[in-house]
Amino acid sequence: MTPMIDKFLRILDKTVEGGARQSARTHGRRSFLAKAGATLVGVGLVPVLPFDRRARAAETGEDVCSYWRHCALDGNLCSTSGGSLTSCPPGSEASSVSWVGTCTNPDDGKDYLVSYNDCCGKASVSNSTFCFTSKGERPGYRMGLYNDINWCMANANTGYHCTVSVVVGLADE
Repeated sequence: MTPMIDKFLRILDKTVEGGARQSARTHGRRSFLAKAGATLVGVGLVPVLPFDRRARAAETGEDVCSYWRHCALDGNLCSTSGGSLTSCPPGSEASSVSWVGTCTNPDDGKDYLVSYNDCCGKASVSNSTFCFTSKGERPGYRMGLYNDINWCMANANTGYHCTVSVVVGLADE
């Protein structure tokens, strides 16, 4: 059995050596290094290439935090708390005051004013979706643009339940 393995290894060794010598005669080291370097750089650049995310955006539902209307939302989604995208759940009421964000709709590329209204009067639902997408949020001294406030404090019943996002209209430039 050993002589057969030795013979196979000698043939394999000659074949590999012949291929390596032939490759060395026809291809230089610089050529190999250039191709290997270009391949490594190309593989490294793949993650930074731009790609279109609109196809995946169409697959996501309205209750996902990445939905364009939720660009300045900080709170529980009413659509996962017994209400809808634009209406409070039964037993809760919209806050007397709210904050407004400007969100870009990726489908038409236009900016819209979105009013974020807290729904008050009920306890929070433990399994509701919490979103913290505070794009363009200002520090606390700009209260109208600050979404970390419990806006239910303006109501008689101050318990926070969830937040709805209502499109008010197009944002004027």
